[in-house]
Amino acid sequence: MKIPSAAHELKCYHTWMGADGIARTRVKKNAVVTLEDARENSILVNSFFVDEKFPLLIDSRGIQSISREARAFFTANGRDTNTIAFAILIDSAVSKVVGNFFLGINKPAVSTKLFLDEKEALQWLRNL
Repeated sequence: MKIPSAAHELKCYHTWMGADGIARTRVKKNAVVTLEDARENSILVNSFFVDEKFPLLIDSRGIQSISREARAFFTANGRDTNTIAFAILIDSAVSKVVGNFFLGINKPAVSTKLFLDEKEALQWLRNL
């Protein structure tokens, strides 16, 4: 995922709204994501459209770790979010197995799917 010059740079993320109406966030390489980082990125993502819902593509390939609190926060349960779906890019079949297990335990409030391929993830988001 190429990061455009207009992307917002946060401690653990580069985040932007695509011209296609799909928000994108790319985790920085070796990021250790805390609850504070999760909140910071979510505030930014929700600021893209105040009165309109949109999908979010998350490139998590390269993340070092994410705290339990941040994972729970990202499920969007019990909080306001402008996102209608999360497509999460991962980097291996093993990550997909682990990720699907996590999604089974921590059910997100919006449709969420894991992908190894960015084009497939974008197609899924466009077809919602």
